Amino acid sequence: MGRSLKKQAPPTRDAEATKNSILDAAEEEFARAGLLGARTEAIAAKTGVTKCMIFYYFENKESLYRAVLERAVSEYVRALQAVDIHSAEPKVALQNLLEVFLDLIQTHTNLHSILVYEGVQNKGKFFGQLAFASIHEPLVHVLKRGVESGQFRPLNLIHAAVNIIGICVFYFTHRENVKHFWPAGTNPLSKDMVAEHKSLAIEQAISSVLACPPPRK
Repeated sequence: MGRSLKKQAPPTRDAEATKNSILDAAEEEFARAGLLGARTEAIAAKTGVTKCMIFYYFENKESLYRAVLERAVSEYVRALQAVDIHSAEPKVALQNLLEVFLDLIQTHTNLHSILVYEGVQNKGKFFGQLAFASIHEPLVHVLKRGVESGQFRPLNLIHAAVNIIGICVFYFTHRENVKHFWPAGTNPLSKDMVAEHKSLAIEQAISSVLACPPPRK
């Protein structure tokens, strides 16, 4: 009896390693050119696999794009859910949350470049389909607690959350532009530059929502 020609799946360990390698390369390619401009050939070249192997794991380029976004979202959600946003006073909870959020942004600079393309190319189609809301929900919760306790001033919670995220994210997504504000050769992603941005971003975010003290009589 002849050998079956049915395609066999690779061993689980090798399959997971290959999938992760493809996702890593795809993340870089989508950050470079977005969904529309990304080339599957470039992803294959970076991983040393064939296009057929990529489509073995991911049905098409759009499925691969979704997988890249889903992986990033799940990492964000896991990290942010580990932050205690319920027992600490709102100001402290906000600081703790933003410290973790900024660490995530620094680690996942590709994601925010991808999201710039997502807005321009896809009008937020995939952003709306995936669980990105679960990233800003903890922030909205902390702001709501702060307003209800009187520690934060009255806020439109969604607008405030969006603006705080902007304070944190803009520096990283536009690093190749804003680097020209500093002397030539300055690396916006150097340890000292990132540390200064994180410190100022947290300070400005908290200051923007704190309730003003009552005037002295």
